[in-house]
Amino acid sequence: MIVILKKDVKGTGKAGDVIKVSPGYARNMLIPRGLAVEATEGNVRNLEKQKKLQAEKQAEEKAAAQALADKLSKETILIKTKAGEGGRLFGSITNKDISEAIEKQMNVKIDRRKIVLDSPIKELGIVQVEVKLYPEVTGRVKVDVKEEA
Repeated sequence: MIVILKKDVKGTGKAGDVIKVSPGYARNMLIPRGLAVEATEGNVRNLEKQKKLQAEKQAEEKAAAQALADKLSKETILIKTKAGEGGRLFGSITNKDISEAIEKQMNVKIDRRKIVLDSPIKELGIVQVEVKLYPEVTGRVKVDVKEEA
C-alpha cells in the first residue's frame, strides 16, 4: 500500500514522503495513529500544493534575511561601557549585549543565539561580528565599543 507520511516515523520516512508499506502496517499502525494517509490522487495533489507553498514561503524568508543582512552590513552598532587603562573593559561585551544594542539602535530584533562570537569582546575598538540570519544567509555587523564618559 502506498501512503503519504504526515509526521516523521523512525525507520520508515520523514513527513511528506510518499512510501510503499505493507497493507497491515498502514491500516493497523500508521493511519489510525494519524501518522499517514492513503496516497490517493487528491492527497498527492494536496501534498504537492503544500510543498510548493512551503518552498515559496522559504524563498520569501530567505529574501527577507538577505535584505536584513545587507542592512546590517551598512550599519555600525555603538556600545558604550566602562573601561580601564589600556582599553581593557570592566567585564565584557557578549552576544546578548550586541543583540540588545541592535534592537535599540536599529529596531530589529535578532536572537542572541544567531550572533556568532568566538569569545566575548574585552577591549575597546571596532569588531566585525557575524550574524546567522537564515541557514544559507550570514550577515556581518560592525560593533564599535567606546568608553563611557
